[in-house]
Amino acid sequence: MTDPEEIPGAADAPVARVLGNTESITAADPASTGALWRLAEPGRQLDANLIRVPPRGSIDAHAEPDLDVLLLVVAGDGTLGSAVGPCPVESGSLVWLPHGSVRSVTAGESGLSYVTVHRRRPGMQIRGRSRA
Repeated sequence: MTDPEEIPGAADAPVARVLGNTESITAADPASTGALWRLAEPGRQLDANLIRVPPRGSIDAHAEPDLDVLLLVVAGDGTLGSAVGPCPVESGSLVWLPHGSVRSVTAGESGLSYVTVHRRRPGMQIRGRSRA
């Protein structure tokens, strides 16, 4: 392992750290659904969420017009609906959802938990009225 003191600028660099454990988070309250965890670190360039869909629950078809999304199934199984038809997913499935793609999610008998990661959206900007 490289000693951080040997890397130029390492003393002032941000520090990597473990944020949690998906198994612990999903096991904490098996009845909870929706977003169980969100990345909220200041200065981040990414957004990430841990989502749980209850057994046989679903998320309706939708599209993300601007951002590619990476989806990693961490527990359970289900079906990802897409324009080319249903695609089974299970723990360990890693799915790329290109921007503009339409998708839906349906959980299997034991539910489905997954992490999504995408570029962070810029904050809203308030602008003055333009004068015509």
